[in-house]
Amino acid sequence: MSDIQLVEAPPGVEGAGFFATSLDKVIGLARSNSLWPLPFATSCCGIEFMATMASHYDLSRFGAERLSFSPRQADLLMVMGTIAKKMGPVLRQVYLQMAEPRWVMAVGACASSGGIFDTYSVLQGIDEVIPVDVYVPGCPPRPEAIIDGFMGIQKLVQTESLRRRNSPEYQKLLASYGIQ
Repeated sequence: MSDIQLVEAPPGVEGAGFFATSLDKVIGLARSNSLWPLPFATSCCGIEFMATMASHYDLSRFGAERLSFSPRQADLLMVMGTIAKKMGPVLRQVYLQMAEPRWVMAVGACASSGGIFDTYSVLQGIDEVIPVDVYVPGCPPRPEAIIDGFMGIQKLVQTESLRRRNSPEYQKLLASYGIQ
């Protein structure tokens, strides 16, 4: 093998036989390349997600090898498709069952804004019930867009401070959703 680097080393001090950096950066690097997504797919965006996981696009290249269908073992909630207002409480319960730190990605126009379904029964964006970190546009979004959104989550995870979840701003955000 040659000198191939799969990820960039976090900024630090290098020398012969050692590397020093901050704990935040090492944990961020490890977390960002070992996300366990929970796919919450309800319609056509779920089909595009299946294509994203298949061999041609292969989301596992980015450290998302293991899909988790249990909220207690997932740290990334990927909501794909139309969410009816009756599904809002279910989606919120799934979010609350996930352990911290947790991230949310709204995939497609329906999850982001209700899409073409501007009706009484469709939630006009999942950010009405849970906080969203990354929005992926499209109807349905191409697998490349889903990968771009996933890479956005990775960047967020990698640069997030370990203390952010305890900050007053984050607690205020959760309180605005009625989450303690």
